[in-house]
Amino acid sequence: MTSPADPKAADDRVILCMKWGVKYGPEYVNRLYAMVARHLRGPFRFVCLTDRVEGIRAEVQCLPIPELTLDNGEPERGWKKLTTFEADLHGLRGTALFLDLDVVITADITPFFEVPGEFLIIHDWKRRWRVTGNSSVYRFQLGAHSDVLAQFRANQVQAKADFRNEQAYLSDVLHRQGKLSYWDDSWCASYKYHCIPAWPTSYWRDPIIPAGARIIIFHGVMNPPDALAGRNMGNWRHARPAAWIADYWCE
Repeated sequence: MTSPADPKAADDRVILCMKWGVKYGPEYVNRLYAMVARHLRGPFRFVCLTDRVEGIRAEVQCLPIPELTLDNGEPERGWKKLTTFEADLHGLRGTALFLDLDVVITADITPFFEVPGEFLIIHDWKRRWRVTGNSSVYRFQLGAHSDVLAQFRANQVQAKADFRNEQAYLSDVLHRQGKLSYWDDSWCASYKYHCIPAWPTSYWRDPIIPAGARIIIFHGVMNPPDALAGRNMGNWRHARPAAWIADYWCE
């Protein structure tokens, strides 16, 4: 019987994540792997691009983050994620689904590999008139969009002047090429916008998993352990503990 993360059996489906620095510990990678293994049908390869391999479980293939020189002192703003678009990313082949380390998977994610499209990303929840996507979850063919990275490397200063972060830049480039598509609106839910009940009911009602949600996205100041404990971390909306996170965000 094939193990879920057997590289030889999973060349067609690659789960990508990225961990640099010390903001997220190895437990984030390990729990993400466990959630994928529970919620993705069939074999897959799980790859973490990282500069620190300590504590990461053996099923995860750790590879170096490709070089991307960024000016010292500037906010990082996710620009390193653009290196997933290398023309040859460590020889990886197939379809890649990139997942941020701090997501919580709550249902089957197999459909993320089945829906048609050249490049799929979350559509911005609040400003629907913009093309900008949220890059917590995106899918692409490995090596297919190397021009996105090459263009940034050639004109980094202008890209940073025109776009606040990597996801705005990425969305704009692929939209202009006619390659940008969005996930089903229900599949990727924002913890901040969709799980926390409206004020003032958030003081007596617990956070929920929205109908149809497959992945819960944590953007802003709160991460899964904060939501589990009911720590608001300066968030603009009060939230009670989300006990259900413990059922999903675990090894």
